Amino acid sequence: MNITVLIIIITCGISFWAWQNEKIFNYLTFNPYNIYNKREWYRFFSCALLHADFTHLLINMFVLYSFGQFIEQVYKHFITGGIWMYPVLYILSVAISNIKTYFQYKNNSWYNAVGASGAVSAVVFAFILISPAEKILLFAIIPIPAFIYGLMYLAYSQYMAKNSNDNIGHDAHFYGAIFGFIFTGLLQPQLFLSFVNQIINR
Repeated sequence: MNITVLIIIITCGISFWAWQNEKIFNYLTFNPYNIYNKREWYRFFSCALLHADFTHLLINMFVLYSFGQFIEQVYKHFITGGIWMYPVLYILSVAISNIKTYFQYKNNSWYNAVGASGAVSAVVFAFILISPAEKILLFAIIPIPAFIYGLMYLAYSQYMAKNSNDNIGHDAHFYGAIFGFIFTGLLQPQLFLSFVNQIINR
């Protein structure tokens, strides 16, 4: 069993469990107020094991499955540190994608967030760094180059973070994506040059 599938199994299992147990759900949720005032730092990570509902879970796990296995193999064969840096990418991106939200809401006890979207965004943007000319389906229909999809995703996430009240963590999407791109590149710096060359020569 590969690491991506293991992450999916664990995430689905804990999400289903927490849906049946409100106490567990509340204990694992990302709550900046409790992190700041009660030093419950584990919430930076545990929130990625929860999802708001089945649709939220299905979308994140489908995207992770679609991109994660490829990135896992790239890390295994070509990235400094090998396959074990792949779960490091995933776990760190969960926390880093929530840092801005933590500082923004650390004094508001009502704010809660769940989901692995920041980590999933990191995996997708690791793919974009490695294969920027490959096609990604926009709206699951329109094929566009991965680097263009990435630019659109970042612009959309920033816009929605500033202008939306839809309770979606758009900041987490944005910072998770940036982290996945940079972290992967720092592990194998020649990927940055390869990224540019692939775009120029596509």
